[in-house]
Amino acid sequence: MALISVITINYNNADGLQKTIDSVVNQSFTDVEFIVIDGASTDNSVDIIKKNNRINYWVSEKDKGIYNAQNKGAAKATGTYLLFLNSGDILADKDTLKKVSA
Repeated sequence: MALISVITINYNNADGLQKTIDSVVNQSFTDVEFIVIDGASTDNSVDIIKKNNRINYWVSEKDKGIYNAQNKGAAKATGTYLLFLNSGDILADKDTLKKVSA
């Protein structure tokens, strides 16, 4: 079980999703589970997700909106703490999760 589960939801925001993924995978803190819930995007979001092997779980399927997608992610999470970091959001620096985990 990871200490922190980072849950990212996305819909047709490939550029923002890439920024979020980069922000999470470049963290110095490694006790992280990374979950991406995509709402059946029609841009290249799924291609971006498939290229990243640091994502522990992902799905791309229609949902009923933001909160439904967040709930899907929370249901898959095994971390002690959940961090919802939506597509396009980034962490302040590479040590953010390390700082908050203390």
